[in-house]
Amino acid sequence: MTTVSPTPDTTPVVTPPPAPQVDAAHTPPPAMRLRELAFGAACAAAVRAAARLGIADALGEKPASAPELALIVDAEPAPLRRLLRALCCYGIFGETADGKFVHTEMSRLLREDDPNSLRYIALWCTEPWTWEVWPRLDDAVRSGTSVFPETFGKGFFDYLHQDAGESAQVFNRAMTTSSVQSAQDVAGLLDLTGVSSVADIGGGQGHVLASLLEKHPSVHGTLLDLPGVVARADARLRDGGGLADRVRIVAGDCREDIPFEVDLYIIKNILEWDDESTARTLANVVAAARPGARVVIIENLVDDTPSMRFTTAMDLLLLLNVGGAKHTRESLVGRMTDAGLRVGEVHPVNAYLHAFECVVP
Repeated sequence: MTTVSPTPDTTPVVTPPPAPQVDAAHTPPPAMRLRELAFGAACAAAVRAAARLGIADALGEKPASAPELALIVDAEPAPLRRLLRALCCYGIFGETADGKFVHTEMSRLLREDDPNSLRYIALWCTEPWTWEVWPRLDDAVRSGTSVFPETFGKGFFDYLHQDAGESAQVFNRAMTTSSVQSAQDVAGLLDLTGVSSVADIGGGQGHVLASLLEKHPSVHGTLLDLPGVVARADARLRDGGGLADRVRIVAGDCREDIPFEVDLYIIKNILEWDDESTARTLANVVAAARPGARVVIIENLVDDTPSMRFTTAMDLLLLLNVGGAKHTRESLVGRMTDAGLRVGEVHPVNAYLHAFECVVP
């Protein structure tokens, strides 16, 4: 995509305005704040529009006007300026004194080429189906179950893969992005002293496993997930990949069986289903493992975390689409204990994830 690029000898030095800061002296009164929150869909829609238009990709390091950007992203200048003005209110893009637009730390995260890009995650959180289920949150709270089957006539994943192919692709890209970005954090946290074999249970494409094996050349690994998932495993793990000689890829469902024994089992972000599925998965790990094996469970928490606004929002979305739930520290420890695991220390992985160290008695 063409971008508005800097010209070395003519580009002015511009310091983007900081994101709006809220302090005690400038806190909006309650009525204004509630109005802003009630219009929260406008903010989400603006972020989605920016991602779909590719505005962040179009904007280079040189300040650009709305008409300049409009030519690149194929939009009308006046509405584009209105969109950018709304985004600037949240610190997503900044506006210079002469009415041009510049990047901020947040707007750069909407670029597809940013190593920490959140473009596909932003799109996933605002996919068309979300706008149909959010208004029914009161129904889900009353019933305690997903509203998805009643709204769309089928379960969430059936709908995604049968009726919403583009959304399924966005989902896959978002999950891959999230997994790749957190894999290094997990690999940096876990101490594999004394571990010769590790398994990633429900590990998706195996990004966490690949990062661990790259860091620990003497360790062998196993990736377990559904057949359609492991068919798209990280290239490093597949035949011909740099780690293939130390990996076995097992197609299966961890809720049904875990057919191998290793020193360390990793379970990351999959205990968000109904309680029965969670209990079966943990029971299968305990049944497969030898006494003394380590189990590390990594999850988002809806308490004890600096990302509570994000995780509580995801918790509500899980209720709507699959009837699942994010965990509190207490609820997760309770489920691990009920499964027979001995729970040890809990470590933050990053701002969004916590790792629970467990041992099979």
